[in-house]
Amino acid sequence: MMAYEGILPVLKPAGFTSHDVVAKVRGILKMKRIGHTGTLDPQVTGVLPLCLGRATRMVEYLQELPKEYEATLVLGIATDTEDLTGTVTERSEGVTVTKQQICEALSRFHGTISQIPPMYSALKQDGKRLYELARQGKTVERKAREVTIHELELTAFKPEGPFPEISFRVLCSKGTYIRTLCVDIGRALGVPAAMSVLRRTMSAGIPVSRCLTFEEIAERAKDGSLASCLIPVDEAVAHLPAAEVAGEKARAALQGQRLSPSVVHPLPNREEIIRLYDPEGRFLGIYEREEGSGAIAPVKVFAQNEQ
Repeated sequence: MMAYEGILPVLKPAGFTSHDVVAKVRGILKMKRIGHTGTLDPQVTGVLPLCLGRATRMVEYLQELPKEYEATLVLGIATDTEDLTGTVTERSEGVTVTKQQICEALSRFHGTISQIPPMYSALKQDGKRLYELARQGKTVERKAREVTIHELELTAFKPEGPFPEISFRVLCSKGTYIRTLCVDIGRALGVPAAMSVLRRTMSAGIPVSRCLTFEEIAERAKDGSLASCLIPVDEAVAHLPAAEVAGEKARAALQGQRLSPSVVHPLPNREEIIRLYDPEGRFLGIYEREEGSGAIAPVKVFAQNEQ
C-alpha cells in the first residue's frame, strides 16, 4: 500500500463530522496517520483539508489561514443552536426588510468584530465542552472573542414568504462562528435570525474546486493517480516566507541544528517563521529566527529519510 504524504482536499458531504471524514479516508487509503484541519458541523459541506503522513505536523499552520464560506440565514426564527437544527426559541412571521437595510447591516461587520461563542460549540470551559453543558440544559457565561471579517457580501435576498432569506459570502479569520454572525446580522436588523445553510468554499487557501469526493478518492487510490492530487507540504504553507540555506549547511539543517544567520538567505526577521530549502530547492522544514541570539532554529524538520 502506498504511503501518502501531503494535503488531501476533501469535499465534505452533509451528515459527516470531521472525525467521520478522517475515519472514512483512513478506511479508503488503509493508513492511520491522517488529521483534519478544523472541525465542521455535520450539516456543513465543503472544503475539509486532510493532512496525510508527515503533513499532520503542519496542521497548526494551515488552521491559521482565513476561511471562506457561503451561508444563508432566515429572518424571523431564532433557535437554541443558532441554526435550524435546534429548538425554535422565537418566531416572528412577516418580517419586512429592504435590500438597502441588509447591505447597511452587513457593512457593520467588516473588520475586527466581537463574538460570543454559541453554547452549542466545541469550546471547553472548566474542562467541559460547551455543547455537553448545553445538552444538559445548562447555559454558562462565555467571554466575547475578537475575530476578523475580511470580506462580507450579499449574494442573494429572498424577501417573499413568512421568513425572508439572506445569502452571503464571507472571508473570515479562524475561530469565526458563522452561525453567530447570522444571529448578529439579524440583531442588527432588529429581528430574530438563524443560519439555514453553510458551505465552506475555501480553507487553508484551498478552493472547493480542488476538492475530491469520497468516490473520487477511492477511484484515484485504486488507479494510482491520487498522489498527483495531493498538495505538497511546503506548498500548503506557501503563506510563510521562504529562505535558502547554504549548500554546506543543508545537512546540519536536516539534523535539527541551529544555524548561523549568515548561511540563510534572505535573512528572516526576528521571531519570523520560514520555510527553509536547500540550493536544489528541496524542502527542509519550518525554521524560526530566535529573538535573542538571532540564530535560525528548527521548528519542524522534514528529513529526507524520515519515515
